[in-house]
Amino acid sequence: MIFELWLAFVAASIVLLIIPGPTILTVISYSLAHGRQANIPLVAAVALGDSTALVLSLLGLGALLAASAIWFTVIKWVGGLYLLYLGIKLIRTGINSIELDTPSALGSSWQLFTNTWLVTALNPKGIIFFVAFLPQFLDTSRAVNPQLWILSLTFVVLATLNALAYAVFAARAKTILTSPRAQKRFNLAGGTLLSAAGLWALTSKHST
Repeated sequence: MIFELWLAFVAASIVLLIIPGPTILTVISYSLAHGRQANIPLVAAVALGDSTALVLSLLGLGALLAASAIWFTVIKWVGGLYLLYLGIKLIRTGINSIELDTPSALGSSWQLFTNTWLVTALNPKGIIFFVAFLPQFLDTSRAVNPQLWILSLTFVVLATLNALAYAVFAARAKTILTSPRAQKRFNLAGGTLLSAAGLWALTSKHST
């Protein structure tokens, strides 16, 4: 795939991953309750959870994109509208107080792993997001499936590193996430990026 497209995907993914979601909040909560010994199962669960969600997305997405160029155009348009919707919604969210519920310190590493994996992998919104997000960075002049797997592997690596960083610096991350100013910046940055991706998909030339 085109190196510039891959770099754009990396940059967009980093910004989106920094924005705290259910997975990151789970990681921080468990890290605060269980200490450093929880970091390995938590990070492993995020890696496996994102991989699971991406595979579920690719199973359907790859088949559709391989079937017809028309389907690719449809997915680009629908995905663009969805990303634009998410971006506007996030910008309008404004400042919302984030409260982290600290779970009981009891529980095995296996339980931590299982709970975090379920939160990450079985989020329908996450699966839908991947279906909308990944096609925006594909080069239609090249084979689609290899590009999808490259983007997916890249995202899993970035998500794993992001989860590790939040887990290691859990206490400081909690302080940052509960700051109204930081929340506003997260919302504006993420909303702007998603809106830009949506507009790009809607205004760029589509292959048929």
